[in-house]
Amino acid sequence: MPVAHRWVGSAEAVGRAFPIVVNMHVAEFDYSLPPALIAHYPTPRRTDSRLLVLESNSGALQALLFPALLQLLDPHDLLVVNNTRVIKARLSARKLTGGHVEILIERILEGGRALALLRANKTVRPGTVLELDSTVTARVVGRKHDLYELDFVASEDIGALLARLGTVPLPPYIRRSTESLDSRRYQTVYAEYDGSVAAPTAGLHFDEPLLEAIRQKGVRQVSVTLHVGAGTFQPLRGERVEAHRLHSEYLEVSDAVCCAVAETRARGGRVVAVGTTTARALETAASSGDLRPFRGDTRLFIYPGFQFQCVDALVTNFHLPRSSLLMLVCAFAGQELVLDAYRYAVNARFRFFSYGDAMFVTRRSR
Repeated sequence: MPVAHRWVGSAEAVGRAFPIVVNMHVAEFDYSLPPALIAHYPTPRRTDSRLLVLESNSGALQALLFPALLQLLDPHDLLVVNNTRVIKARLSARKLTGGHVEILIERILEGGRALALLRANKTVRPGTVLELDSTVTARVVGRKHDLYELDFVASEDIGALLARLGTVPLPPYIRRSTESLDSRRYQTVYAEYDGSVAAPTAGLHFDEPLLEAIRQKGVRQVSVTLHVGAGTFQPLRGERVEAHRLHSEYLEVSDAVCCAVAETRARGGRVVAVGTTTARALETAASSGDLRPFRGDTRLFIYPGFQFQCVDALVTNFHLPRSSLLMLVCAFAGQELVLDAYRYAVNARFRFFSYGDAMFVTRRSR
């Protein structure tokens, strides 16, 4: 993990620090998507994706190719990326009685333990022993909400175990098995720290030549770390948006990032977040009103009514209907404008979700 000189802020941010609109319904964030527009494979090259530009103050839309992002950035801007690395978090196991269980590691704990989602035909009860191969077992210790705590018995640590037995956990809407290309393409080129079970997908469109061209233009680049959990794919339960409790994710925002943001503000530049995960990390660290170093868990739930403190522009993918990620983008640029942009993208045959196309969105003025 990256370590900064000092850390301040709470160990867990809940994210209710600003006025929030109440009595919003999840159904307000729905849209119609033809299944044929869901991208099951990446483009041949990362930068082959399309880019839909939404200028939120005017509502103007422009359809470009992703490399055009270079022209949309100003030399005074700051590009902030999420340097988390996707781990091979999906494991296959069997109960001693023979039933198959799929394990999706959510977070590695100390002492050979981990929190995981389990999928099986029947409920997996505490005390159940799962066999991964002839040398590795995992005992179900208990349950914490949707996650199970597992105690692994193996001659290697969990990280090495996942590298040997695990597979890349593609999102459930990608209707195919994991292939060798996913180990490379479902990972950003700047991934550095292991911990995510889902990619920060806005970053998948960048390759090294584009990043270098952005640097040559004068745009500074810094990294935060937010380990994306499986909860990012879970639908919101219930009808009211504000009643939902968002999943917890671990993040780190360093002192160096805070200094870079302050310097960007001083020279009149914008903070451009690559991905909703990066935006969530920055806004968690800025929840007091000032951006400060932060290390810990966040449950920050950003939906319309939230007042952004840090992010000025956002590079993001197209998100699932009724999802917390779509709500974040709606909070950033305006719900009506974003949903109109999504309808435009559907009509223009943009590719959706993790391996799909991207948007560049500017923040609506207060």
